[in-house]
Amino acid sequence: MQTEILVNVEPGETRAAVLEDGRLVEIYYERPSGQRTVGSIFKGKVENVLPGMQAAFVNIGLEKNAFLYVSDALPAKNVDEEGEDHFRVEHERRNGKLAIEDILKPGQEIMVQVVKEAIGTKGARVTTHCTLPGRFLVLMPTVDYVGVSRRIEGDRERDRLRRIAEKIRPHNVGLIVRTVAEGKSERDLAQDAEFLMRLWKKIQERYRSGPAPRLLHKDMGLIYRIIRDSFTEDVDRFVIDSKQEYEKVLELLDDIAPSLKRRVELFYSGERSIFDLYNLEPEIEKAVKRKVWLKSGGYLVIDRTEALTAVDVNTGKYVGSTDLADTVFRTNLEAAREIARQLRLRDIGGIIIADFIDMESASHRRKVLQTLEEHLKRDRTKTYVLGITQLGLVEITRKKAKQSLDDMLHKPCPYCEGKGRVLSEESVAAKLRREIKALLRRNPEEAILVEVHPSVAALLIGAGGTNLRALENETGKSIYIRGSDQCHIENMVVRAVGTKEDVEAKALPVRPGQVLEVKVEEPHVSNLWDGIARVEGYVLDVEGGAKLVGEKVRVEVTKVHRTYAKAKVVDATQD
Repeated sequence: MQTEILVNVEPGETRAAVLEDGRLVEIYYERPSGQRTVGSIFKGKVENVLPGMQAAFVNIGLEKNAFLYVSDALPAKNVDEEGEDHFRVEHERRNGKLAIEDILKPGQEIMVQVVKEAIGTKGARVTTHCTLPGRFLVLMPTVDYVGVSRRIEGDRERDRLRRIAEKIRPHNVGLIVRTVAEGKSERDLAQDAEFLMRLWKKIQERYRSGPAPRLLHKDMGLIYRIIRDSFTEDVDRFVIDSKQEYEKVLELLDDIAPSLKRRVELFYSGERSIFDLYNLEPEIEKAVKRKVWLKSGGYLVIDRTEALTAVDVNTGKYVGSTDLADTVFRTNLEAAREIARQLRLRDIGGIIIADFIDMESASHRRKVLQTLEEHLKRDRTKTYVLGITQLGLVEITRKKAKQSLDDMLHKPCPYCEGKGRVLSEESVAAKLRREIKALLRRNPEEAILVEVHPSVAALLIGAGGTNLRALENETGKSIYIRGSDQCHIENMVVRAVGTKEDVEAKALPVRPGQVLEVKVEEPHVSNLWDGIARVEGYVLDVEGGAKLVGEKVRVEVTKVHRTYAKAKVVDATQD
C-alpha cells in the first residue's frame, strides 16, 4: 500500500491530507481562528467542586471552564501498553469510592492538560496526568512505568525496546515507546527522552513562577504534529506546497529523522494548488455529505445525533448477478471497508451504530465483521468493534478528542435556525478565494467585481485590506469585493468583469461630497464610536454613528477607498 501525505499552506488555513493508494483517508485543518487545545498544559484554578458528579470545573482561561473527573484528578499508579490509566489510589476512600471534595477545593491551583476539545456547549475535558509526546517516546511524569506500543508485534523487538526504555528513563518517570521507534537505536531514544525531560522541567518552572489561569505549554502546530505522529518509514512521499514550510520541515527532519528527508518534495505551481492536482476538493466536499455512494452502486447514509452516529447500508442501484444473499454479502463487504474509511476521514468519535443489510449466513456475518476490523486497524485513533447482532447491527466505539470534520467545516445554519448546516465563513472565504483565482486565470480582463455575504467579504478583504492585496498580488488583477445581505453565505455573484476603470465605477457607488440618506445598521467593529451603513453593499463608515444604529440619517461622503468610504452626519432624523 502506497501512503502519501500532502500539505497545502494558504493564508489563514493549513491543510494536511493522508492518502492510501491514492484515496483520501484522513484530513486535518489548522486555522488561526480555531486553535487546537488538545495536548496543551495549563495552570488552572478550581472554580467549583461537584460531589454529586464527582467532578470539578477548572478555569484554564478559555471561554468555558474545563471539566475534570475525579479519576483524572489523582496521580496514576499504573498504565497499560498504550498509556491508558488504571488507578490504584492511596488517598482516603469514602464508601469505597473516590471523593472529589477530598482532593480538590475551590480556589486551588492545579496543573492540567486538555485531553478533549470543547465541543458544542461542553467545555474541554482535562486531566492532571500530563503526557508529552516526542518522536519515539511519550513521557508520563506522573507514573513510574515503561510500556511498548501494541502495534510493535515482534516479541524480540518489544523486549529490546523495553530494556532500552528502562535504562534511559529518569527516576520515577514513565515512558511509552511509540510504534515509530521500531528498529531505532538506544541513542535515538535517549535523545528523545532528554528533550522531553528538558521540556517538562520548563513547564514546571512556568507553573511555579506565574498566576492562574495561564498557558504553560502549547502542543506544536499541524505540520510538526503530522511529522511527529504520521510521517514514518511507511510513508512513501511527503509533499508540501510552501517553500518556507518545506525548508522548516527539512530542518526539523535533520534533528529527528534524517533518513526521511529524501521523501519530502516541494510542490509549486502558480496555476493550481496541490489539492487541485490530486482532485481532493471534490473528495472533501463528499466527506461532509449525508449520502456516500459505493462503487458497486450501493450507498451509506450517515446521520449524526447528540448521542451517537448511525450508518445505514443500502444496496441502492446494485442488483448483483447471482442471488439475493450474494448481493447483500458483497454490498455489506464493500460497506465495511468504506465505513472504516469514513470514520477516519470524518474523524467521527463516540458511539457508532452500523446497520448492515440482514445476512442469514453466519459465515457472511463473520467475514463482514472481520473486514471491518482489518480496515480499522489502520486507524491511529483507538477504535473497538463490539460485535454484530442478528439484525446486522454493529456497535463501534471510537475515541473522541476533537471536533469532527463536519464540525470543523460547518456551523449551524442561520437560515433554518440550526436545523441544517452551512459552511462556516472561514471555509467559504477559503473556497471563494480559490474560485476567484481560477476564474481570473481563465479570464483575460484586468478587473473583477464580486458580491458575497458581508461576513465573508470581511474575511476576503482582511484587516486593512491585507487579504485582498495578497490575492491581487497572486493574480496580478484588480479585485473588488462587495458585501450584500442578499447573498447566501455560501455563494458568490460576479457583478462585473472588464477594465479597471469600468469595474471601479460599478464597485464604488459613492463619490466625495455626495449627500445620501442611509440607515446606520450596526456599530463599527473596532471603532465603537462609529457606525456602519451600506450603499448597494458598499460600506460607509459614519463618524459618530454608533449612537444612531437603527436610524435613517443624512450623511456627506468625505473620503472614498477601495473597500469602504468615510462619511459624516449632516442631519440625523428619525424616520
